[in-house]
Amino acid sequence: MQSETDIAQTATSLLPAPRAVEGPMRCGLDLDDSTTLWAAPGTESTERWLRATLGAALGLPLRPGAPDAPGGVRLVLDDTLGAEAYRLDVVAGRGVEIRGGDPAGVFWGAQTLRQLLGPDAFRRAPVRPGTRQGLPHLRVEDAPRFPWRGVLLDVARHFLPKDGVLRQLDLMAAHKLNVLHLHLTDDQGWRVEIRRHPRLTEVGSWRARTKLGHRASPLWDERPHGGFYTQDDLREIVAYAAERHITVVPEIDVPGHSQAAIAAYPELGNTDVVDTTALSVWDTWGVNPNVLAPTDTTLRFFEGVFEEILELFPADAARFSAFVHIGGDECPKDQWRASPAVQARIAELGLADEDALQSWFVRHFDSWLAARGRRLIGWDEILEGGLAPGAAVSSWRGYAGGIAAARAGHDVVMCPEQQVYLDHRQAPGEDEPVPIGYVRTLEDVYRFEPVPPDLTGDQARHVLGTQANVWTEVMEDQARVDYQQFPRLAAFAEVAWSDLPAPAERDVADFERRMTAHYARLDALGVAYRPPAGPRPWQRRPGILGRPLDGPPPHR
Repeated sequence: MQSETDIAQTATSLLPAPRAVEGPMRCGLDLDDSTTLWAAPGTESTERWLRATLGAALGLPLRPGAPDAPGGVRLVLDDTLGAEAYRLDVVAGRGVEIRGGDPAGVFWGAQTLRQLLGPDAFRRAPVRPGTRQGLPHLRVEDAPRFPWRGVLLDVARHFLPKDGVLRQLDLMAAHKLNVLHLHLTDDQGWRVEIRRHPRLTEVGSWRARTKLGHRASPLWDERPHGGFYTQDDLREIVAYAAERHITVVPEIDVPGHSQAAIAAYPELGNTDVVDTTALSVWDTWGVNPNVLAPTDTTLRFFEGVFEEILELFPADAARFSAFVHIGGDECPKDQWRASPAVQARIAELGLADEDALQSWFVRHFDSWLAARGRRLIGWDEILEGGLAPGAAVSSWRGYAGGIAAARAGHDVVMCPEQQVYLDHRQAPGEDEPVPIGYVRTLEDVYRFEPVPPDLTGDQARHVLGTQANVWTEVMEDQARVDYQQFPRLAAFAEVAWSDLPAPAERDVADFERRMTAHYARLDALGVAYRPPAGPRPWQRRPGILGRPLDGPPPHR
């Protein structure tokens, strides 16, 4: 059981920082075997989570009880609160009440309750069974700054088995993050079963070997690498996420980043300029010249792919469930320029050039998705040649694409590479494993501001939120993903959730104080984070070449 001092310290170490806390007072209440749980209609997902997660961690049965049971836990919907907002009250003699403006708000209140119960609440089984769990008398009032609080997980470059994705969802929920952008296809692997096109996984889901480190590295891992999610795996992932009020946004990358698909079905490539039958799933990194041919055959093929994707990722009441990401980034035009068939297609369509052809390609799927009640989102390259009507933009090449899109009235998710790409190194020095990009420390991420000052108030309302991107070229397993994400993802979560002051005015010392408590939670969860003092010996990757960039990153 936490001491009274521990209880008071835990109450002031919440992360992300809530909007308001009244208290804590040391006189609170204890949760024990007699504590009951009452859930109002509409809060059943949080009720199930409390019993399955907190109940298992602390050995609390949380039996059903009356709404006025003394010392019990009550879950209530309150339409006077906003979307995802909650109010958590702990009152001696009365119990715990979590009121949410919607079911998601109740769930986020339960995440705060978990933090108040101390690190043991983050374990999978009780380490001190039968112990009373103390809570301070307090009130927490909270609501998120942004509705889109996302993480991109790249499972194409290095496959993360299904259990790893479910674990990622649990880690996101613990940090009040609510959108998992699942990058399912790329040159290096196709990770989703498409029943009408079985070779996408038979051929496209594995590669013969893998480049170790940056693409300039001379080292190779000669083991085959691969894997994919069956359709039932993805249904399970989507349902598991929904129970945690997380939306999964799938990405099928077109027309670039498509060599895995072309290796499986060579007719999708530019057959008049390259022998596509000789292509295999790509085994190295970088921007690949082999892109889709803009033919009717290709369009019909990917319409079939997206038909199955829409069934696996249904649009429901969740705000962002209608979104489908089509990539659209890093599509070299060299093969299109060299292809007589593509040049004839440009002339047939009356287009100006290859950039306009990519815009036509994106607009086709924008219209196709819109006709099915869905909404296209793509990387900021979809601005080239004209932005597809109704499309939203993931702004990754700095802020410029997002600013242009917002000014044009399009919704934006801010995820600038120079600020929130978590594959970038966390510190200077030779100990950082496979150092990529600019140094982005915990403090750097904490000072990230998603809304650029260039936007007016009306334009800024198009910023749906922000996203941290986890690209896995140099992350070969779960432990490496953990290391690159944490602790920086905790800082990002506070930026996305909390109503923070301007970057220069943020209280980094207070955040680091709260992180000291949060490390114990991450330890209990089994997260292989980067320690503040630097990587542990087994977290280093000596001799594997990275691509470090010196100096501060550009801010544009």
